Amino acid sequence: MPTVPSDIEIAQQARMRPIVDVAADLGLSPDELDLYGKYKAKVALDVSQRPPRGRLVLVTGINPTAAGEGKSTTLVGVTQALRRLGKDAVMCMREPSLGPVFGVKGGAAGGGYAQVVPMEDINLHFTGDFHAIASAHSLLSALLDNHLAQGNALNIDPRRITWPRTIDMNDRALRDCVIGLGGVGNGVPREERWVIIPASEIMAIVALASSRADLEERLSRIIVGATAGASRTPVRAGDLKAVGAMSLLLKDAIRPNLVQTLEGGPALVHAGPFGNIAHGCNSLIATKTGLALADIVLTEAGFGSDLGAEKFFDIKCRFGGLNPEVAVLVATVRALKLNGGANKKELATEDLGALERGLPNLAAHIENVQQFGVPVIVAINRFTSDTDRELAMVADFAAKQGVCVALNDVWARGGEGGEDLAREILAALERGGAAYRPLYDVKLPIRAKIDTIVQKVYGGSGADYSPKADRAIDYLESIGLGETPVCMAKTQYSFTDDPTRLGRPRDFRITINDIYPAAGAGFVVAQAGDIMTMPGLPKEPAAERMAIQPDGSIVGLF
Repeated sequence: MPTVPSDIEIAQQARMRPIVDVAADLGLSPDELDLYGKYKAKVALDVSQRPPRGRLVLVTGINPTAAGEGKSTTLVGVTQALRRLGKDAVMCMREPSLGPVFGVKGGAAGGGYAQVVPMEDINLHFTGDFHAIASAHSLLSALLDNHLAQGNALNIDPRRITWPRTIDMNDRALRDCVIGLGGVGNGVPREERWVIIPASEIMAIVALASSRADLEERLSRIIVGATAGASRTPVRAGDLKAVGAMSLLLKDAIRPNLVQTLEGGPALVHAGPFGNIAHGCNSLIATKTGLALADIVLTEAGFGSDLGAEKFFDIKCRFGGLNPEVAVLVATVRALKLNGGANKKELATEDLGALERGLPNLAAHIENVQQFGVPVIVAINRFTSDTDRELAMVADFAAKQGVCVALNDVWARGGEGGEDLAREILAALERGGAAYRPLYDVKLPIRAKIDTIVQKVYGGSGADYSPKADRAIDYLESIGLGETPVCMAKTQYSFTDDPTRLGRPRDFRITINDIYPAAGAGFVVAQAGDIMTMPGLPKEPAAERMAIQPDGSIVGLF
């Protein structure tokens, strides 16, 4: 296989089309765009309110390795392939977070010859959405602490404040802090924590809002804490009179961003909740915009089917009235070998034994998607180290599970390398018959919903709860949040809450350490195991390899 340049080298060599021309392919006029330079634009919000005409395809995956398995790359590449086949297709992707970009991950806009561009802009400040979300979140934090300092008319108990602060950087030192020190003029001393912006409830609200009016209503429902005394009455953003100013900061951030793939096709990139600590889907408004403008809309959900896909089906589709008709399940030889016990440093070496032992992980993900009523296509994302015998073993196994299979080579060949997968998608849409359904009834008690997810999606026997989580559930149900979806926060590397338990474990239990409200978003978040909402940097952060050259070009982004 020929050597492929780095992602950033490929992106920098791309000959991009003016974004107004890309928009014209979708039937958008210049008046429906606000330009951010030549190659980025915000799309008018009212486009998302038009009747849908498109058909929706989800791209999900198996449990990943730390290096990533190419789910976003597959999304970009197969969209390019569909357009090469003459189909009116558009893709919807999440925006990258700066924290992982400077941490382990590097760039996050696809890879190889299946990328969205301008890659540097998308991975850095883009159109300012994350900054707007951070500002709105920080404004609510500031108003809350100002209220405490100015007499606390709402009788907020500083010990029962649940609203954290946020920053878009991996900074472990901010996980647990004390603020307000230094005397009366510096506010009320109390414990505080920071979360990364993709875990901010404001991010979830932007991703799930259907209109500006819906955005404001959701913002008003945010619970920031509770009153002192036995009643523990929830205090909300609306009580702090924060909604109007927060809405001003978010007025453009809720509009989807239009960019393009390396092959010049349209791409909607908007919102960025993580799939392991948040609901992991791009914005509902962007997806509805795509459905209003194109015949086929492809979107991705973060990490594996046990995380992003489950939340896509049970949260995003439920709230948005979406009807996904096909799911692409991205699998790689090396991830399956890792799940079969192979040494992570030897994944480039053929190991049919480890691969065979890891295949039950693929079977579990196939079953996960099927129980939502959506047909599955397994896309084997090819890496240069994969051998023909390994690829054949995965393909044969997937076929025996009764699903369609396609080899995916978009990283090295762009849209051309995804045409087989594109044809499988078209065939599945032609067959029709999908009957999407959520996994559980939201009216079930919180514990019953968690048990349903653990048993039917993870393959475990149920959940155990810390005393803190037990108290939180009782409180949440008492204030009317018992009949909402549950957003599970869990490691992406395993079906369990232990990242070292790979493959397809059975009859295990997970531990729920905490549950907290995301009342504006419309769900409660259950934290399992040691998952954290503020990541840390690795020993050798990607940031150490980044620089700007004398000619202004960027190196080291990926």
